[in-house]
Amino acid sequence: MSTILIANRGEIAVRIIRACAENGHTSVAVYADQDATALHAQLADVAIGLPGTTAAETYLNIPALISAAQAAGAEAVHPGYGFLSENAEFAAAVEDAGLIWIGPSPEAITALGDKVTARQLAQKVGAPLAPGIDRPLTGAAEVEDFAREAGLPIIIKAAHGGGGRGMKIVRDFAEVVEAFESATREAVEAFGRPECFVEKFLEHPRHVEVQVVGDGKGTVVAVGDRDCSAQRRNQKLVEEAPAPNLTAEQRDRLQRSAEAICAEVDYRGAGTVEFLLAADGTMTFLEVNTRLQVEHPVTEAVTGVDLVTEQFRIAFGQGLSLTETPEVRGHAIELRLNAEDPGRGFLPTPGRIEALTVPGGPGVRWDAGVRAGDTVQPAFDSLFAKLIVHGPDRATAIARTITAARELTVTGPATVLQASLAILRHPAFAGDVIGIDTQWIESELLPEFAPQDRPAPLAGEGLRRMDIEIDGRMTTIGLPGALLAVLGSVGGSASAGADAGSAADSMGNADSDDGSAVVTAPVPGSLVDFLVADGADVAEGDEVAVLSAMKMETRVTAPAAGTLTHLASVGDTVAVGETIARVR
Repeated sequence: MSTILIANRGEIAVRIIRACAENGHTSVAVYADQDATALHAQLADVAIGLPGTTAAETYLNIPALISAAQAAGAEAVHPGYGFLSENAEFAAAVEDAGLIWIGPSPEAITALGDKVTARQLAQKVGAPLAPGIDRPLTGAAEVEDFAREAGLPIIIKAAHGGGGRGMKIVRDFAEVVEAFESATREAVEAFGRPECFVEKFLEHPRHVEVQVVGDGKGTVVAVGDRDCSAQRRNQKLVEEAPAPNLTAEQRDRLQRSAEAICAEVDYRGAGTVEFLLAADGTMTFLEVNTRLQVEHPVTEAVTGVDLVTEQFRIAFGQGLSLTETPEVRGHAIELRLNAEDPGRGFLPTPGRIEALTVPGGPGVRWDAGVRAGDTVQPAFDSLFAKLIVHGPDRATAIARTITAARELTVTGPATVLQASLAILRHPAFAGDVIGIDTQWIESELLPEFAPQDRPAPLAGEGLRRMDIEIDGRMTTIGLPGALLAVLGSVGGSASAGADAGSAADSMGNADSDDGSAVVTAPVPGSLVDFLVADGADVAEGDEVAVLSAMKMETRVTAPAAGTLTHLASVGDTVAVGETIARVR
């Protein structure tokens, strides 16, 4: 039995907490101020606050996480996925503190987490590869040179991290500089590293990946493969296992290549090797995710391997429970539940979940980090739950997933559920020959989605900290803003929640009293850049600003033609509907 700190939040923290309970381990959760009442903080055996409301202050704060682990008497740290899960510095800090890191060694994370180095390893073991520059880019000019030589389209990628962040496809030479700058910004925000590289982009490929586990001593076993081609904004929406319509030769080459790449670095723990598969059968290595994947449950469903338990076994010296790729039983599909509106181009829509009905039935699994009454927070990822369905074959799995998805209801934030149902029902997905690719949703399905109701803007839900004397000793406590607002109103004084309406007060209408048009934030987030100078002329529909919301960039357009005046500053945090500029 060990005490394990989970350096994460949401549904993956809940998943690991449950695995701790099943395996006799004590779980320690950490939480940001707005997550004080979150499900993961309540289910864990111990919960420790990380004072702050941003990812940088909390779930990306290495010293704070190490201090929390030491305060809780933890022996090990599980990073989940996202945040610091693929950060070699964090892994090294955990081990330097005398704790067990439940994941690959820092050296393996560095070698495989850097997509440039990973490409070099893939080339060494003979894995399929597309043309590219196998080192970090020095600037946009280098991308332009590659585009001239290799031809368009190309793709610029963050060298570190995953999840589709810091990836920009370029089909027009004039877009190279802007795409490079945008990819670099996203890379810094999501992973804290600006390095990017470039490679030739395969049009309309399938996204196929291989789940692996390694003992850290050179033995790596492919647990199975998955298809994750249904994507928007380069992020997965629907995943399934096993990957359908692969020949035996293709499946064997993908699995053996994945094992060979990871064996080169004595891979330890669970990881995923991703590939692209073009319609003509061309395959190319994409990247290695040195962590547990969001979609790991579909592999668990068809193989019977509990991947989190496997991570525990490896980390605590018990070794692998399997010696070869397990036999696949049936088919499994996973739907990601993100607070995004497909009818508005998948704009994030954080908000309070007013009501939630969870489906049931044969083969249905529900992994969630929320309950009815909880809030999908704007400061973090939009994913809040996953629906996983297993059946004896692919057709049954699809039918069961549709039934379960129809039973699922979420009232409050807009969700991607209508898009997922459209995918499942479409002949291109459900047919015998898979006709979807990584661009299919945006090119084929996006126009079909109607906008959903948007939740009301969120008032601040952080904690207000104050010093208080208890039994003659001073201590610091954190109280919810809503409670302080009630106390303030009872006492007749200004409350901590008195400014909760300021965001709403600052929201502009489409037109102002003087006939000019206001530019408002379509999502809550941070203003990272103005694309048009203050005082410059714009045309209706021109992109004028960039917001970062839920780790993704969103472009803001001019509602009319005229002269643009900035009414906010780069770096400002803005609410949905808040005025950031005016066009006169």
